[in-house]
Amino acid sequence: MALKATIFKADLQVSDMDRHYYGQHSLTLARHPSETDERLMMRVLAFALYASESLSFGRGLSTEDEADLYDQDLTGRITHWIDVGTPDERDIRKACARAERVTLLAYGRTALTWWEQNRKVLERLDHLAVLYLPPETSQAMAQLCNRNMQIQCTIEDGMIWLSSGDTTSDCSLETLKPAT
Repeated sequence: MALKATIFKADLQVSDMDRHYYGQHSLTLARHPSETDERLMMRVLAFALYASESLSFGRGLSTEDEADLYDQDLTGRITHWIDVGTPDERDIRKACARAERVTLLAYGRTALTWWEQNRKVLERLDHLAVLYLPPETSQAMAQLCNRNMQIQCTIEDGMIWLSSGDTTSDCSLETLKPAT
């Protein structure tokens, strides 16, 4: 018998002074049995960074060829494909063929090694941006994870603060590759 996804609820308040975006989002996240709290919180962070009324979560780890998050225009064309982690470079090339803009939020102990191994191929993809979050920061954000979350995200001058209850985690993302 296959294990079922665990459902997490998050009330996310975003105050993004850099983009002048302010919004309240009620998110329902299905966590695949093999997904960690750290990865789940990276999806929440990615949502906060690119929040919009049309941003949606993909169907998850068990579905290949689908973004972790995506934004579509009214015709159904994917305008922004967002993945977290260190996916196979072939999957990233496919995403670049399907979307106007692709962002990868790399995190974890092996992310920089993965980047060095895939750098030559990925640097040729014009509309791909690769951002990096150090492992100590992503692990600190994992501490905010629980089944019913109230999260405030403030973004100003490239700094990001995630708060839940009495706990706050702050970070800034390193750009490994900007989109051109």
